[in-house]
Parts: sequence; structure tokens; C-alpha cells
Amino acid sequence: MIVRPAQPDDVLRLAGIAQASYRLAFASILEEEVLEDRDIVYFTGRFAHAWERMLVACSDDGLAGFLLMTDGHIDMLFMDPDATGRGGGALLLREAEKRGARSLECFRDNHGARRFYERHGWHVVREYDREFAGRSRSFVLYAKD
Repeated sequence: MIVRPAQPDDVLRLAGIAQASYRLAFASILEEEVLEDRDIVYFTGRFAHAWERMLVACSDDGLAGFLLMTDGHIDMLFMDPDATGRGGGALLLREAEKRGARSLECFRDNHGARRFYERHGWHVVREYDREFAGRSRSFVLYAKD
């Protein structure tokens, strides 16, 4: 598994990974209509102008996951559900840290992601509620020293 900067040609595949991972990770957190709205079209539009801030994890089988970062804040880190547990997420996180990642936000009830971040030395600095997809949701803010 290697990590490299995203390319424009990656956007459609990354949108597919985002849709699949989003649906799996947030099935117990978000309503079905929110999950349906976060489809390939939604993510393709989102990534069309953000790909320059993305890193991708690649295996011999192709793209396995990605990370999107803005000004030292990790906006998204998603792995293809078929590629989890192979070290790609850890490689993405480590590379983002080298490039200055110091914060990220996570749903409070996304226990799998929280275990992953904490295992890699991230710690909660704040819990709060904010608006997301038309409702107030509970989040945690993580930091890395």
C-alpha cells in the first residue's frame, strides 16, 4: 500500500469509496434520507474542486481510500469497505500528520473511527453539538500534538 496525492482522474472512484464508506460508517448515526443524498453525484461534486487537498491510498487492486485536509484539519478519511484493515488508513493519517494535520472532527457515536484515531495518538479536546444535515448532532474534536 502506498500513499500519493490525488489526481483529477481519481475523483469518480473516490466518490464511490466515499458513498460506500459513508453509508456503512454512519448507518446507525444518520437517517436514511441523509445517506441517500450522499451519493456518487454529491461526492463527485464535492471532490471536483477539492482533489488537490486529497491524499489517496493505493494497493495493487487500485484506490483503497482517501483523506481530505484543509489548513491542518482532516475533513474526511474514508477507506473502501473492502480495503479496511490493510494499513491504508494508518498510512494516510501518518502522511497527513507529516503535512501538518493537527485536528479532525468525528461523530461522537462513530466508535470505530474514534478507536482508530485514539490508537494513533489523537486525543479528544472537546465534545459539542452542531448542525449537520438539518439536525443538531453530537461531535468530538480531536487533536494531535
